[in-house]
Amino acid sequence: MDQKKPEQTSGSSSGGASIVSADTIDGQAAGLVERESRWNYALVGSGLGVWDHNLRLGTRFYSDTWKAMRGMAPDEEADGDYDAWIALIHPDDREFVGKAIDRQNAGDQNYQIFEYRERHKNGHWIWIECRGACVEWDADGVPLRLVGTDTDITARKEAEERLAHMSRRLDLALDISGIGVFESDLDAGTVEWDARLLTIYGIKDTVRAAIADVWTEALHPDDRDRVNATVAENIARQTGFHHEFRIIRGDGAERVIRAKAAFFIDGNGHRKLIGANWDVTEEVMLNAELQRAKDLAEARNIELEAAKESIEHLALHDFLTGLPNRRYLDRKLEEYSAKSRNADQSLAVLHIDLDRFKQINDTLGHRAGDAMLKHAATVLTENVRPGDFVARIGGDEFVVLCTVEITPKKIANLAERIVRELGRPIRFEHHDCRFGASVGIATDSGPMLDGKQLLLNADIALYRAKSGGRNRHEFFSKDARRQVIASKRLADDILIGLERNEFVPFYQPQFDARTLDITGVETLARWQHREHGLLTPDRFLAIAEDINVVATIDGVILEQALIDRAKWESEGIVIPKIAVNVSSRRLDDPNLGKKLRALKIVPGTIAFELLESISLDDCDDAAIANLRQFRRLGIDIEIDDFGTGHASIVSLLRLSPKTLKIDRELIRMLPTSAEQRKLVRSIIDIGRSLSIMVTAEGVETMEHARILRDLGCDVLQGYALARPMPAMQIPAFVRAASWRQVAPATQGHHPISGKPAKASASK
Repeated sequence: MDQKKPEQTSGSSSGGASIVSADTIDGQAAGLVERESRWNYALVGSGLGVWDHNLRLGTRFYSDTWKAMRGMAPDEEADGDYDAWIALIHPDDREFVGKAIDRQNAGDQNYQIFEYRERHKNGHWIWIECRGACVEWDADGVPLRLVGTDTDITARKEAEERLAHMSRRLDLALDISGIGVFESDLDAGTVEWDARLLTIYGIKDTVRAAIADVWTEALHPDDRDRVNATVAENIARQTGFHHEFRIIRGDGAERVIRAKAAFFIDGNGHRKLIGANWDVTEEVMLNAELQRAKDLAEARNIELEAAKESIEHLALHDFLTGLPNRRYLDRKLEEYSAKSRNADQSLAVLHIDLDRFKQINDTLGHRAGDAMLKHAATVLTENVRPGDFVARIGGDEFVVLCTVEITPKKIANLAERIVRELGRPIRFEHHDCRFGASVGIATDSGPMLDGKQLLLNADIALYRAKSGGRNRHEFFSKDARRQVIASKRLADDILIGLERNEFVPFYQPQFDARTLDITGVETLARWQHREHGLLTPDRFLAIAEDINVVATIDGVILEQALIDRAKWESEGIVIPKIAVNVSSRRLDDPNLGKKLRALKIVPGTIAFELLESISLDDCDDAAIANLRQFRRLGIDIEIDDFGTGHASIVSLLRLSPKTLKIDRELIRMLPTSAEQRKLVRSIIDIGRSLSIMVTAEGVETMEHARILRDLGCDVLQGYALARPMPAMQIPAFVRAASWRQVAPATQGHHPISGKPAKASASK
């Protein structure tokens, strides 16, 4: 609302939409301040102009939005003079506004919302919707404080007037033409005729449900079968119809009717016909009315064309940032490409992806993410040349098109400037938000320039920029394309390999450090490639992670390992435990427990190896739930590559693994490095203090085995004792017990301890 009758000293606030001044807070609780702050932000975004008249304190407040809708500057004083304000009200509305204010002050709910016209500072009239109410009274019921909002509804009023004007024109045209309109609900069996159609047929006081019967009876007997057949045929085909027929009115007059109808299905799924009938007995009258109808249609087409242009603009621009979208980019890319080909100019495409944007979105919420995207759009538009084109193509990705006298150095400078500006911290709701950008650049010129290929090349360069450490730019090269093509081919081969069951387990036995008895095997994934032979994980794991199939490979290997173990047992070979790798993504699978229960794993026969690089201190709820499931299913937990990741002692206590596996890099130098031996002993002591067994990987020599036994290690694994082998070789390996073979001088005794050696691990 604008002003109120009682005249007190006026005042205004410099804060945008704050409706609570420092004087009126008076020590209110911090929670109330926070809630009011949220309302203030909501009001700013809603476009509501807030006013607050405190008659007790003699103050008046008008928000910046309230002033802006009247053409006032934010710092311009609104003196609150009632007479001056009432003079700005449209003469036709003044009496009503005065009454409305009085009733609003009196608490009349019928006047809490009312509309009126007020003169804008620029001289034109604007429509205001005032919402207000008295919120404080004195002991005698006299208003002390009035609070409300004003909304500029000029656009809505103009739209309503246009709609009403169009409706009046259409109704007038139908009246002039004598056309009657009907609507038939074929599923409900009801028909509605307007008054004009009833008049054409000479029908009065007809019950709605009986109109269809009346129409059928009015048809000329010679036309009835033909017309009914035409209608039935078009309904069956779900199409409209256009035909002429004769009727005999109730007064006996015979008239010729032209009918046209359209078929449609409404929002409730009902089949409907809507159409028009008109009396064409007088052909001259019909021609005149058709011309008028044509003129009306043309006028309407002009309005529709204007609406189409508005819709097209919205379809080509991103709603959040206001930048052109992917559709607009495709159009401009072809335009810029043609321009560059014809003028022999270079075209550069910069594909920009925001780094660490997801973390901001996930931690601070989507409002923070939206603010970052808007900031990025501003940075890009401010750092490109006037003739360059900037678009947001989705998510946190942007594209810049540059032409005319561009050189690699200039483009590199532009990319560096973009990376630098986007790397600056942004303040959002008391948080310093930091994100960066990776930029892929592709340039080309000449008559063979292909804009779509250039965009693809920029995308390849962006991939290299992100792979190379992010927050940097990278130019496209043919070598990069070859690498991407090779990666794509490998990714396709991996998917085909999964379909063809080409991923198989290999097994590396593990041995008791003191007796050299087999204590278990570690399961290792191998890819039996149809062309390249047997491939180890270093050839395919990175791509498998990119296409998110590592968890699938883990599952395949586990299932095959269970099958192999059962087969070994049937041959009399007992392998106490099989260790299988579990990727971080598989650990986060909320359905993992259900899948494992379906495998009916015998408790104590399977151990899951978790890489130490999986942050054990930051496991999410799904991972923690799965770790609990492992224990309930009797599946042991082992920490792989211990000593190279970031597991803390606290996380070990919380996780309570059965085994720690010392990484091979810590084992390699044991024979020559006292420092390495001290470090490994410390890890073994940690395991022993926590009742955790310790396995050493990378046992390459019997000297390694001896040192590790003396240091107290529990289990050994490495080439000195056994190499990874396929499942079919395990029984023969176990029976042969070749790892126990020693020099003749120590024949029959353990090569490390000197004790008599066991013959084999078979039953």
